[in-house]
Amino acid sequence: MPTNPFLKKMGFADDDRVVIFHADDIGMCRSATVAYEELIEAGPLSSGSVMVPCSWFPAVADYCRRNPQVDMGVHLTLTCEWDTYRWGPISTGDPASGLLDDEGYFYRSTAEAQEHAQAEAVALEVKAQVERAIKAGIDITHIDNHMGTVFRPPFLPGYFQLARTYNVPVMVPRFSAEWLAERGMPAQEIAGVMGLLADLDGQGLPLIDQLHVTPLGKPRRRMNHIKKMLKDLPTGLTYFIIHPAVKSAELQAIAPDWRGRAADYRAFLKDDLRQFVKQAGIHVLGWRAIRDYWRQNNGS
Repeated sequence: MPTNPFLKKMGFADDDRVVIFHADDIGMCRSATVAYEELIEAGPLSSGSVMVPCSWFPAVADYCRRNPQVDMGVHLTLTCEWDTYRWGPISTGDPASGLLDDEGYFYRSTAEAQEHAQAEAVALEVKAQVERAIKAGIDITHIDNHMGTVFRPPFLPGYFQLARTYNVPVMVPRFSAEWLAERGMPAQEIAGVMGLLADLDGQGLPLIDQLHVTPLGKPRRRMNHIKKMLKDLPTGLTYFIIHPAVKSAELQAIAPDWRGRAADYRAFLKDDLRQFVKQAGIHVLGWRAIRDYWRQNNGS
């Protein structure tokens, strides 16, 4: 794999393996919020992102105000996947926006959200979520998105604009044309996405070389699975996503995949994992360090 140009600028070597250990879905419920607070202090977890429309967002904001150096981004949310625990947009209640399903909440699936949502409404909603996080006192380190919903060509300009407006990096995988084609994206849209990626690279925005997500549907032998993924890790910048949550009645009532979330929490709480990462020579990086370097080298 070619050297990641952003990592090279930061002083990493061509053969370095660099990982952002990232926790998604913070603020979705209390169980996820508590897990993040414990793991970000224990390591090797190096970042997380908050779901602004969810009920535990105010608690996350309070924690971030009390701990201003914590690494917290905004997990842009345009879907709500659960059966009986729902949330919706904060910018509008207008069905014409395409953001709301028949029940008045976000659609449950990425495919439905991408089919119905109007690009203009998406741009307004994601901006509103970032604005609310900042106004709540969170020193946001980056922006990413829930269930990959923003990764549709009509939505991407609004997503990338957030990086320029708020001077923070947005999480963007280094998509290949082949990968996009395999997922059914038309050739014309692929050309547009590849052009946008080239522009971002030219602007010096950090791009993610590979994504790893622990499988929520396979909670057994979680530590062995994580260690294997890390052992086989290629060079470059890897976004290693987990969904940690403390086992609770709340979590079990919300999420059928609660066992996988609890397994992520338990694995990352153990010193055994921290030692494994250290002995493997893996460099752990947080979004705060990436954001600060990017700002310094973009004249801001």
